[in-house]
Amino acid sequence: MIPRYTRPEMAKIWEPENRFRIWLEIETLACEAQAELGVIPKEVLPAIREKGNFDMARIEAIEAEVKHDVIAFLTSVAEFVGPEARFIHQGMTSSDVLDTSLSVQMTQAADELIADLDALLDSIRKRAMEHKYTICMGRSHGIHAEPVTFGLKLASFYAEMSRNRARLAAARENIATGAISGAVGTFANIDPFVEEYVCRKMGLTPEPVSTQVIPRDRHAEYFCTLALIASSMERIAVEIRHLQRTEVLEAEEQFTKGQKGSSAMPHKRNPILSENLTGQARYIRSMCIPALENVALWHERDISHSSVERYIAPDATVALDFSLRRLDGLIRNLVVYPENMLKNLDMMKGLVFSQKILLDLTQAGVPREEAYRLVQKNAMKVWEEGKDFMGELLSDPDVLSALGEASIRRSFDLDYHLKHVDTIFKRVFGE
Repeated sequence: MIPRYTRPEMAKIWEPENRFRIWLEIETLACEAQAELGVIPKEVLPAIREKGNFDMARIEAIEAEVKHDVIAFLTSVAEFVGPEARFIHQGMTSSDVLDTSLSVQMTQAADELIADLDALLDSIRKRAMEHKYTICMGRSHGIHAEPVTFGLKLASFYAEMSRNRARLAAARENIATGAISGAVGTFANIDPFVEEYVCRKMGLTPEPVSTQVIPRDRHAEYFCTLALIASSMERIAVEIRHLQRTEVLEAEEQFTKGQKGSSAMPHKRNPILSENLTGQARYIRSMCIPALENVALWHERDISHSSVERYIAPDATVALDFSLRRLDGLIRNLVVYPENMLKNLDMMKGLVFSQKILLDLTQAGVPREEAYRLVQKNAMKVWEEGKDFMGELLSDPDVLSALGEASIRRSFDLDYHLKHVDTIFKRVFGE
């Protein structure tokens, strides 16, 4: 990812320094386990643990010659450790180091993303409570439907992001596996105890059947989970973009002092954060397909997955980390206009209460088809002639005789649509 969209906390996870430190820890722990088994002498452990180090420039130089990153790494480590280095990497293959290290990095990244989601959920919850009873227009197909509250919109976002958090926690658990099983995964040259020891120390679970690599369905699940979170993020961003349209203007991204919206039009206040999040979501979702295609490798392994993961693992996590933090700030600073919400609700002169009238007529004994015809006939006068819906209903002898004036007027009470808001909030947020 480019620096513009990179937070240092997440970037650090994917820096070569962190990757090589993880490699060194895996190799050192494997030596400790081998020493317990008596495969290597315990006397060499202090040198491996205390002298173990690497030089990144040296690794790069060696790799340019040998064309193998793990061999280059091991050569650099050996130059620090000395003769005892001959016991490092006993019975192991490169994938044991690479895959186990990648699992550690992906769990580290997942922890950052879970923290991002926790911060976002807290911000959404606070704004939902603030606007629990802020009435606004509910829309279907982009058309006025019935009244809702802005708090309910936010509660919906909260519930969805809560599900995403659970999904990410599950994906983290499933990716937190390690493999120290040797060539083709048979443990022919290394005891399973080594894998168990290294994984326990690294906070991982041994992969039940690793062939020579950890099965890539785990990785595919992880990246698809990130894509799903990004799609939920975009749903929020698209809603804000719609609400900020000039002819709607029910909510607006914060426009800070000194901010400029357009190089040509000084009056512009554009939803640039939400639009950016839509773009980020598209980018993150694009990594699902290569992750899914990585699942089908040749026989016990090939490296067709490797180059893909070197891109998508850092890029997907860095992009989502940045985006979730951006969305958190957007929600916290979102400007809400309740007066515009009420103005828009009244725009259609009462049409949003049509279902209540329909139900009242059926309750009064009017057949549903006839009731629908009566309500729609009066509703179309509002659409086509700009009439007032209540006025038309009160002037319709069939509707008036079935319901009476008082009942018709009661059906236009906004509180009718709020009576179960508490119930929904309890479902989402608990007591």
